[in-house]
Amino acid sequence: MIEYIRGELTELTPTLAVVEAAGVGYALQISLNSYSAIQGKKEVKLFVHEALVTGGRDDSYTLYGFSTRQERELYRLLITVSGVGANTARMILSSLSPKELCNVIANGDERVLKGVKGIGLKTAQRIIVDLRDKVISGGIAEELHAGGASAAVAVPSPVRDEAVQALSMLGFPPAPSAKVVSQILAEQPELPVEQVIKLALKMIK
Repeated sequence: MIEYIRGELTELTPTLAVVEAAGVGYALQISLNSYSAIQGKKEVKLFVHEALVTGGRDDSYTLYGFSTRQERELYRLLITVSGVGANTARMILSSLSPKELCNVIANGDERVLKGVKGIGLKTAQRIIVDLRDKVISGGIAEELHAGGASAAVAVPSPVRDEAVQALSMLGFPPAPSAKVVSQILAEQPELPVEQVIKLALKMIK
């Protein structure tokens, strides 16, 4: 089992990081929060969750990378909830910071969870019911408050293309994604790509 990967960051998009360690390039699926935390760095350390899917025509083996243990723990908690798969969990962690998510779950704020693309009322309620005690008793929220948050640095270019590509990888059609991203950048042209994507996630129909 892989606990973490430390090495040179050779490629980075808002949804994917490639880390070279001991001559091997590892492709890790990431959230916008992890993207913000490692953006601009040459050497990174990502905590790993391994996902092996068997059955059907093809088996798949996917690595998910997280900038902190706390974010990985939240991801692992989310995917235990009925109706929350890998992509949905990553969508939640791309729309809310780990600290925000802990507060939402602890406070039972289903309205905020419903604001995440793909999360309906029943799923939001299920996340809160299933995870509230685990988040509070597990001490994840306290660790996040103690550790603080990482700020994003240099903005990649072109922001529009990268945002549309990231949304496509998250499962959204390119045409509506491009329209929403263009609208956001027309109103707020200085926004970094991760903020553009977060806004787009709330606006795409």
